[in-house]
Amino acid sequence: MPLSWRSSAEVFARLLRQRGFEPDAVRDVEAAWDAFVEFCQIELDGIERPEDDGDGFIAQWGRWHWNDDRPSLSFGRQLAVTGADGRDDPEWQPDYWTVDLRLVFAEDPAWAGLDGLGHQDTGYDFTEIGTPRAAALAEVRRFIESYPPLAAMWRAEPVRSELTLEQAD
Repeated sequence: MPLSWRSSAEVFARLLRQRGFEPDAVRDVEAAWDAFVEFCQIELDGIERPEDDGDGFIAQWGRWHWNDDRPSLSFGRQLAVTGADGRDDPEWQPDYWTVDLRLVFAEDPAWAGLDGLGHQDTGYDFTEIGTPRAAALAEVRRFIESYPPLAAMWRAEPVRSELTLEQAD
């Protein structure tokens, strides 16, 4: 039975705790990724259908002001929430929410080229849950491993982390 999208951050937090980490104290990127992969396979209720881009995931990296311009890596799941209000309106759009785990790192020469990769994310993937999504997530992992600064970051210990559920802009 699908879980409510509103509990999605709590579900992800529980998966992190099962691996020995509080959401605000994740110190192992591989364990965080494993929890994220499992989280991305959980069916959620109250979101648009997969064929309507209702449930997607993304990996992002870079330096942003909200992380004090420190190197960061994040794993996010975007949800297009259906809601009941206004569905009859031809201009109706779902509300977009994102469950995001941000991992922040100390400076290190190993990822000095992070800003010069030419892109800062994998792009959203809306592959359906199950075997197709598992393959798409494995491809994201291979993609990250193919860039030395990202691969080095993957093997490093984050100095802090944060798990959020926020309405997307």
